[in-house]
Amino acid sequence: MEPLVLTAAIEKIPLIAPFRITGFVWESLEVLKVSVRSGAHVGVGEAAGIYYKNELPPTMLNTIERIRPTVEAGLTRESLQSLLPPSGARNALDCALWDLESKVSGQPVWKLAGLDKPHPIRTTMTCGADTPEAMAAKARAYTEARSIKLKLTGDAVDADRVRAVRSARADVWLSVDANQGFTREKLDKLMPALVDARVSLIEQPYPIGQDALLDGFRSPIPIAADESVQNQRDVPGLVGRYSMINIKLDKCGGLTEGLAMARKARELGLDCMVGNMMGSSLAMAPAFLVGQFCSITDLDGPLFIKADCAHPVEYADGMIDCPAELWGNP
Repeated sequence: MEPLVLTAAIEKIPLIAPFRITGFVWESLEVLKVSVRSGAHVGVGEAAGIYYKNELPPTMLNTIERIRPTVEAGLTRESLQSLLPPSGARNALDCALWDLESKVSGQPVWKLAGLDKPHPIRTTMTCGADTPEAMAAKARAYTEARSIKLKLTGDAVDADRVRAVRSARADVWLSVDANQGFTREKLDKLMPALVDARVSLIEQPYPIGQDALLDGFRSPIPIAADESVQNQRDVPGLVGRYSMINIKLDKCGGLTEGLAMARKARELGLDCMVGNMMGSSLAMAPAFLVGQFCSITDLDGPLFIKADCAHPVEYADGMIDCPAELWGNP
């Protein structure tokens, strides 16, 4: 690899409305944007970080600046995997290097990664935790949605939230995401309402480190690991407890690791979904390639921001597609 020119900066993205999950509320979103240039070719990547690990854009920017000499000496994707741990910082740089390699080689990233040509895929659309009436209204506003995910908080209103959304949208595939907000007692109490509402997936019910609560638990609804699975080293320990893993590029450190996670999960008999930590379309494009491996895709982050990047992802009929001009093509 020839010497590179690195650019990294924090960008603040206003949200359309505050977004709430268990323990957190976002009024706006900060992301780290990274570009690497080789001659006339430039690759770009974006990451929001991992909020529950306190990995925020200023921290990520410091990480990138610390390794600037190594990057500009001619860093490769392969050497990046050992240079930085799984993180949002590594994700932004990994995706930028993939994009640069595409530009230099004249080949799209999907071909460089040994994938089939990507096609539009169904994506869930998320209702942040709110009153049951507000969540039902949000679900109705997603007029083209085929799949909807509800953020729950582990409080007494959760059952009413689920019932209200199902009443508003009898037609959609429905999932719930606790973001570590349940106890075993709370999940047991809520389960009949989830079954009655035809919920198809429960995401991360328990806090990190409490996965043993699922030992011997016969859930009538499949359960997915999110915060409990950060990278491919975590995948084997989930077998027998979870049915599915949620791959997020900020957690695992980029497209390189995300694809490896998907392949590892399949080898072990686990299903896959791909999610996001919010962001612009630039953050969704690499995850869209991982989504080609997955039975569930949750890449609706750009729907929550006031202004997107150039050549944004396209949402139509409950599907997501990425234009070639956005990322990962020469």
